Amino acid sequence: MEEVTLEKLAKDVGTTVDRLVQQFAEAGMNKKAGDSVNEEEKQKLLAHLNRQHGGGGSSEPSKMTLKRKTKSTLSVGGGRDSKSVQVEVRKKRTYVKRSAADEAEREEQERLAKEKEAEEAKRREEEQKREEEQRKEAEAKAKAEREKAEKEKAEKEKARKEKEKARQKAEAEKRAAMTPEEREAADKAKEEAEKLRRQQEEEARKKAEKEAEAQAEEARKLAEENAKRWEEEEQKRKQQEQEDVHFTTSSTAQEAEDAQDFDEERKSRRRNKKRRRKDEENEDAPRREKRRKGARRGASLQQGFNKPAQPVEREVKIGETITVGELANRMAVKAGDLIKTMMKMGEMVTINQILDQDTAALVVEELGHKPALVKDNALEEEVLSDRHEGGEEAPRAPVVTVMGHVDHGKTSLLDHIRKAKVASGEAGGITQHIGAYHVETDQGMVTFLDTPGHAAFTSMRARGAGATDVVILVVAADDGVMPQTKEAVQHAKAAGVPLIVAINKMDKEEADPDRVKNELSQLDVIPEDWGGDTMFIPVSAHSGLGIDELLEGILLQSEVLDLKAEKTGMASGIVVESRLDRGRGPVATILVQRGLLKQGDVVLCGLEYGKIRAMRDENGQEIKEAGPSIPVEILGLSGVPQAGDEATVVKDERKAREVANYRQGKYREVKLAKQQKAKLENMFANMEEGDVSELNIVLKSDVQGSLEAISDALTKLSTDEVKVNIIGSGVGGITETDISLASASNAIVVGFNVRAEAAARKLVEQESVDLRYYSVIYDLIDEVKAAMSGMLQPEFKQEIIGLAEVRDVFKSPKLGAIAGCMVTEGIVKRSAPIRVLRDNVVIYEGELESLRRFKDDVQEVRNGMECGIGVKNYNDVKEGDQIEVFETVQIERKL
Repeated sequence: MEEVTLEKLAKDVGTTVDRLVQQFAEAGMNKKAGDSVNEEEKQKLLAHLNRQHGGGGSSEPSKMTLKRKTKSTLSVGGGRDSKSVQVEVRKKRTYVKRSAADEAEREEQERLAKEKEAEEAKRREEEQKREEEQRKEAEAKAKAEREKAEKEKAEKEKARKEKEKARQKAEAEKRAAMTPEEREAADKAKEEAEKLRRQQEEEARKKAEKEAEAQAEEARKLAEENAKRWEEEEQKRKQQEQEDVHFTTSSTAQEAEDAQDFDEERKSRRRNKKRRRKDEENEDAPRREKRRKGARRGASLQQGFNKPAQPVEREVKIGETITVGELANRMAVKAGDLIKTMMKMGEMVTINQILDQDTAALVVEELGHKPALVKDNALEEEVLSDRHEGGEEAPRAPVVTVMGHVDHGKTSLLDHIRKAKVASGEAGGITQHIGAYHVETDQGMVTFLDTPGHAAFTSMRARGAGATDVVILVVAADDGVMPQTKEAVQHAKAAGVPLIVAINKMDKEEADPDRVKNELSQLDVIPEDWGGDTMFIPVSAHSGLGIDELLEGILLQSEVLDLKAEKTGMASGIVVESRLDRGRGPVATILVQRGLLKQGDVVLCGLEYGKIRAMRDENGQEIKEAGPSIPVEILGLSGVPQAGDEATVVKDERKAREVANYRQGKYREVKLAKQQKAKLENMFANMEEGDVSELNIVLKSDVQGSLEAISDALTKLSTDEVKVNIIGSGVGGITETDISLASASNAIVVGFNVRAEAAARKLVEQESVDLRYYSVIYDLIDEVKAAMSGMLQPEFKQEIIGLAEVRDVFKSPKLGAIAGCMVTEGIVKRSAPIRVLRDNVVIYEGELESLRRFKDDVQEVRNGMECGIGVKNYNDVKEGDQIEVFETVQIERKL
């Protein structure tokens, strides 16, 4: 199995070694720099990365495309008018993984090939059998010839032996006739001849052995030389293969590239060979030679295709939003390829769709580039940095937020301190806006923020806690800790501000402060007399008990905090509340946090800007300037800012307008990108939901904070069957545009502390639009909930109204089986559906065909009376059965 080092693999895929080690660790494989990676580990890593991006875990690509671009130069014309033309040839080869149909076709081809191979094997077997028979015949023939030859040889050997025997006999006879000297000389000559023959045979054998050894040694040396040469050539080839650069580390893709390169080189050699043969046969050799020189000169100047050594990694700068087309241009890839990549990641996009910053960064990393997140707010930073913030810091008044449960006396306690009555001016006697006031006391000035206590105003309380220095938690001594009390404690802890508990309504007989301390101690709010750090002060908004001690506690806490702020220079603060006034336009309540806010300053508030035309305090008195911890109402903004936005004084109104327009554009783009993403994510969920009833609402409110709170409260009323859809909302009176929108969308118009204009009221009568006014949030939420309950599908329930027992069965030629019954429970009605029970098991369900008492048809028979019952389309009624009569009752559902 082919192995590569971790560094080479990181270089091939275009990433860092540390990132690759981290990805191996996430895939369950521990690797470090210098380790080798085999093909199986690569496949495991690819499967892990594929699962991370929503794939099925298969690391095998379904399609692989190889591209090649070659350039050449052609010489057009002859002589002086010859021109060199650059020709670029682009080639693309795509390897596609077989589909299921292709796989079936391949299996069919393999089956046919196997059958063909079986037939071929059978044919070869027959041929072998035939050849075996022929061989056996040849062997038999050869055996016969061999036996014949052996027989002839045996006969010849026999003749030779007889001849030798005759010769020996003749020699014996001759030897017998010799003298002893002659016999001795003959024996000696015979021994010498035999010795010479053996010596010659021995020399011949030694010579043959020596020649065989020499040949074997030569063959061994030649084999060693060849093996050494072959080993060097193999090492050189492997080294060249390792040095060869491919687009990918996949061995299959590398083989495909090598095959394509080999084809290109072979075609190039053929073309060059044909061109040389043509030039040799042509008679006009000098001109051809000149053209060839020009072609070679042009070819030397052309830009040839070179494989890149590694993928190009770019640093892509991404703003807060970017379109798909622009992102593709910055990465130097085709928009279609980028869209394909995002589709593989599970995002269905178009070329002009806006992407948010996080999504774009993920796509850039997926394509192997490095994202650089930038903020397109250079102008904004320049405008906000070009501010002269004034000199030394001086002590400032504390900002105190009064929080607690509804009807626990927050506003009444504040009224006693301010010597005014505020809650009585609110609809329903409950506070529904953030009130900002500053109070001059004997010990110094204190700024109070009064927040609503109703459950719908959570965001208002959070906003109040975020802009405060000290939180006063008002708890009724006769009511104890309630849900909004717990929520206020959570907001105070989240803001990290000190808490002072005011136990209100101590003048009542049922007041129990120890109960309040016990319940708050469960929320980690421990009184000082119990060893904690929270001041508990008993007060009464009705009699004024403990008010001075409460103010002393607030100022003592502010001295501990050492609150300071710049009292001169360009001001900055926070928008506490905002609304649209019919005569004065957008009005924003701003709490100044540092600097000096003056009439005529240019203010930048979130998405809005403007020059302050007028300033008023909480009592409606005109003022010219306001210092730290002073709440003021300002007029002159371009629109209604969002509550909680930061308000900053800047120098140049033109630059402030540019920053506001830039913020509005970015807010719109980000909102659009998030909406598009949410639509795509919820597409299948919406398809599965089917028919869901929707209650469309156009909501108008007097102030921004109430609008936000009511919108959240109404949205939370939505269920799986009925949904609240706020199709339009805003601050200010109800206009013709709102009525037209409601008419087109079949919506109801809800006004909270606002009224419709005269033209809008006429349009309401013409279009018959449902217009409703509210001053108390309780009533608004209850009526919307009632309207939603009316849109719920009703439930149906079956109620048993009577039970009759079959005492006997009579046969009627016209009606079939008639059951003589006694009504044992309830009432039997002629029009109600029935069930036939046998041994308390339902055996039939249908309706009555006839109901008679004596000979008269009746509509109902009551308990304790006898009757005759004919069951429609059922004649198998037996004695002892029970006939159950029931009705289907519709039950109205409620939220």
